[in-house]
Amino acid sequence: MERAPYASDPARTRGRRHPEPPVQMRSEFQRDRDRVVHCSAFRRLVYKTQVFLNHEGDLFRTRLTHSLEVAQLARSIARALRLEEDLVEAIALAHDLGHTPFGHAGQDALNACMRDHGGFEHNLQSLRVVDELEHRYPTFDGLNLCFETREGILKHCARRSALAIAERDPSGVAARFLTGGQPSLEAQLCNLADEIAYNAHDIDDGVRSGLLTLEQVADVPLFGRHWHAVRNEHAGLPQRRALYESLRRMLGEQVHDVVDASAKAIAAASPRDAEAVRACPEGPLIRFGPQMAAASVELKAFLMHRLYRHPSVMATTAQARSVVHDLFACYRDQPDQLPPRYRDREDRMRAIADYIAGMTDRFALREHLRLCGAPAVQPPPLSGGIGP
Repeated sequence: MERAPYASDPARTRGRRHPEPPVQMRSEFQRDRDRVVHCSAFRRLVYKTQVFLNHEGDLFRTRLTHSLEVAQLARSIARALRLEEDLVEAIALAHDLGHTPFGHAGQDALNACMRDHGGFEHNLQSLRVVDELEHRYPTFDGLNLCFETREGILKHCARRSALAIAERDPSGVAARFLTGGQPSLEAQLCNLADEIAYNAHDIDDGVRSGLLTLEQVADVPLFGRHWHAVRNEHAGLPQRRALYESLRRMLGEQVHDVVDASAKAIAAASPRDAEAVRACPEGPLIRFGPQMAAASVELKAFLMHRLYRHPSVMATTAQARSVVHDLFACYRDQPDQLPPRYRDREDRMRAIADYIAGMTDRFALREHLRLCGAPAVQPPPLSGGIGP
């Protein structure tokens, strides 16, 4: 299918920080996707928390499975809108590379530890991973990804951080946070696909864990209308299968809404090319329609109140924060415990943050046991939900 004129074009990329000759058989964005898939940080995502700690159950999402789901949703929408699918996949697979162990609890703890040293934010860390922290090539650090992929990875950025990036990196990857511009449509799409994916799979994991009941979730209109329709159409269907079908229909409704609303927004703005998208004064063109946007906000508020702040989740995340705080203090006070590539850096506090951020849940727990002599995090038992 022919790419739309406003889509990103791998033949017209803004390039890489370190020039490299093109290769046969793969476009520049395909190369980026392949580099992400083969990097160490991507493999570690399989043992990093999404909502539930990695060792709490084999069927809960991890950062890796979440990233794969985002990539699948984003590619489907990109195809419908005639965007650059390989770029979408590269961004989606890389967007969480900078996440700490223990999910947002780990990020909050590491940010507190780094308060006097520039702070910590997982989105900025994802860019650090692909720009600096992966060591796979002989002549440069990082993965040397294209500007367009790096632009999509940097979803959020405070002005202070954008100024710091702009000072050391003249490519302009953070310029839009200073000028008010937009990223490519592919980057906008990955941002929204991320939201669609985690709303759906957190319902699934929340019900599976027993922390959410189907009665509670069915009271949220975005899910509830599909749940009641499935139950009416398939009397006697086991709850697990009815849940899957309801989530499938909910995802389908959201995908179709994004395609329809975005196509109308693009047609109204009529950008001539990808650069015109970046200068678009209307804001992001990849969007929900107004009703779906409101429904998504309502679902997110429900999940925040009922799942993410559930006492069982809060108890385990509090323990996880303690693990990160303890590890940071140990490495700060005993730098000889750090591996040489981190111990020998001049920016010691940032090096500690980089090391901890790269850990999987289980490695962080083993290090905590080794250094602090405390037992591993023991999560409160989950009630079991409706089974596998």
